[in-house]
Amino acid sequence: MLVKIRLTKTGKKNSPSFRLVAVKSKTKRDGLAIEYLGYYDPKPTPSVIELETDRIKYWLSQGAQPSDTVKYMLIKKGIMEADKVKKVYKKLPGKKKQARAAKDGEAAPKAEIKKEAEAPAKKKDDKKD
Repeated sequence: MLVKIRLTKTGKKNSPSFRLVAVKSKTKRDGLAIEYLGYYDPKPTPSVIELETDRIKYWLSQGAQPSDTVKYMLIKKGIMEADKVKKVYKKLPGKKKQARAAKDGEAAPKAEIKKEAEAPAKKKDDKKD
């Protein structure tokens, strides 16, 4: 039985609120939940997130998979750790713009890789003879 931790919608038409629940993976969005694990109310500023951390940790240890939104909430609350650093690629200019830059004598731009949460660079020692 594959268990997911996800949100179910509650509340009225223009004032949504959500419950954090553990459900079987094939259950409908508002279907029968195995266990209620907290709630999320996005209306007030700042939004309210109440979680039962011990039960969430239990379900995660049993192999439950959180949805993307829930995963972000758990990382924000410090229950889970973030995954590896994502690489963000800067898009190259089009072929015509690259050709114009080469014609004008400018160096053709190269794609840059930026890391969102980059760790400080380690210094390498010079080679010893």
